[in-house]
Amino acid sequence: MLRDTWLIFRRDVLAGLRNPTWVMIGIMQPLLYLFLFGPLMVDALKAQGLTETDGWMVLTPGLVAQLALFGSSFVGFALLAEFRSGVIERLRVTPVSRVALLLGKVLANALQAVVQAVLIIIIAYLVFDLNAPFGGVVLSLLIVFLLAIALASCSYALALTLKSEETFPALLNAVLMPLLLLSGILLPIVSGKAPDWLYTVSRINPFRHVVDVERNSFKGDFTMDALFTGSVVVVVMAVLAVWWGARTFQRENA
Repeated sequence: MLRDTWLIFRRDVLAGLRNPTWVMIGIMQPLLYLFLFGPLMVDALKAQGLTETDGWMVLTPGLVAQLALFGSSFVGFALLAEFRSGVIERLRVTPVSRVALLLGKVLANALQAVVQAVLIIIIAYLVFDLNAPFGGVVLSLLIVFLLAIALASCSYALALTLKSEETFPALLNAVLMPLLLLSGILLPIVSGKAPDWLYTVSRINPFRHVVDVERNSFKGDFTMDALFTGSVVVVVMAVLAVWWGARTFQRENA
């Protein structure tokens, strides 16, 4: 299965390298937030007693998580295109492992998410007052990698289940927008500053804990209290999502 996974992974990576425009398109939204929303948010946080550096340490990891959340959630469109063009049908008659079909694609998507995250972090370092420790950045990229694996697996499974270019984006938008707002990606939802009901609801959102891990790692806070919950959440999400995606691929290609 490892060889099959590598073949699918290499195929998708090479396809991405032949058209790197999509990598840049994927980071356009976070870049706009970084340049157009970032200064406003930093000034607002400075009014609350934080420094400018603190402001960028809050916003940048949130944007890195947003990359994985949105970029990896829409990869199912490419699978729908392959399904409509007959690629999936042709793969059914090959000896390639059905699980490898999923893993190869998912790993390629996760690698792209990490590359985009690195670009965002480099820009934040060069242009703005970001000062995250190297170990924290590496940990945040690992979290992005796992989060992208989870979301890409769910996206592929959902796309194969729905098989509809109209229903798929509508359902994604209906789910992703509440997840984005309740995760505190753009503005942290903290006790005492947010309404109690909103803070309580945000704690139920698993992506909230993943974003918290991202921010804590950028701060260099590697304590168990800072990392445990979010790390467990993202690992469990990745395992369950890969299991769902693998079952869907096996059923579809049986």
